[in-house]
Amino acid sequence: MSTTYPSKPSDHEGDPFHHELYPYRGDAQFLSGTLGFIHEALEGGEAVVVAVPSDKASLLRGELADEPAVTFVDTTTAGPNPGRLVAAWTAWMRERGEGDRPVRGIGETAWRQARNAAHLSELRHHEWLLNRAFARSSTWSMLCPYDAEDEDEEALRSLSRCHPLIRRDGRYVRNDGYLTGEEYPFEVLADPCDPFQELSYAHGDLAAIRSKVSQCASDAGVPQDRLPKLAVAVTEIATNSIRHGGGNGTLRTWSQDSTFLCEFRDSGYIPDVMVGRNRPEPEQIGGRGLWLAQQLCDLVEIRSTRDQGTTVRLHMDVPR
Repeated sequence: MSTTYPSKPSDHEGDPFHHELYPYRGDAQFLSGTLGFIHEALEGGEAVVVAVPSDKASLLRGELADEPAVTFVDTTTAGPNPGRLVAAWTAWMRERGEGDRPVRGIGETAWRQARNAAHLSELRHHEWLLNRAFARSSTWSMLCPYDAEDEDEEALRSLSRCHPLIRRDGRYVRNDGYLTGEEYPFEVLADPCDPFQELSYAHGDLAAIRSKVSQCASDAGVPQDRLPKLAVAVTEIATNSIRHGGGNGTLRTWSQDSTFLCEFRDSGYIPDVMVGRNRPEPEQIGGRGLWLAQQLCDLVEIRSTRDQGTTVRLHMDVPR
């Protein structure tokens, strides 16, 4: 039998980041769970940050009567790339924390609006990374509502693996299916679509890489005003690849599902799963390449293991 706990601030004070998944069905269940979470926060003097789809935000606003301790934020301002969301949540929670004040976040992803399988996979990975990003933030808690009305058990199971706790009937349950290992079990990257372009590179080839990507991206329909952004991202990733990936690698480009993809493969290894997710500090030396790529591209996929090396895929959406 599962052990349940009342989800109140005093119950997890001093514990690591408190991260709950809340599967619900229908507006009534959405409101009962999220309002319960919010009222617990208000009773404990905590602030609340809410980032949910606009229809759900309207439901909550109608029940809260402009409560000053509750702030609604728009996740679309972070752009289409889930790789930017850790930094966005860090900023939102710090702004509301006002020193050591505990803060609760409510974040619901619009899962059904995922652009493709790669986007959906990165959204799930983001949920798992939140546990790493905020592992030492004992004053922060987060509830992740998930609309389970379509009864897609496999989707719910995949998402629940990213949350150490599950909320049921106003209480949280320890999740035995939570992924506690050091490595996230990514889906295997799909092979490039034919036809794809391929270029081997090494020291001195940055100009050739930029030229190749720019031409392929233009031919694929990437808007001209986005090509400079892609060029900066490509330069950063290629430079990192040459510098830290053994001095050489392979570039591939192709188009798929209204997306232009640019892939770099090398023999290097990236041990930090949070690389590119946290905003670099002003005094920081290095470590900005993948951060810039996350800011400039619509999606960035990173796969890195000691035995197989590193693959970085940059995605740029192409207007239909």
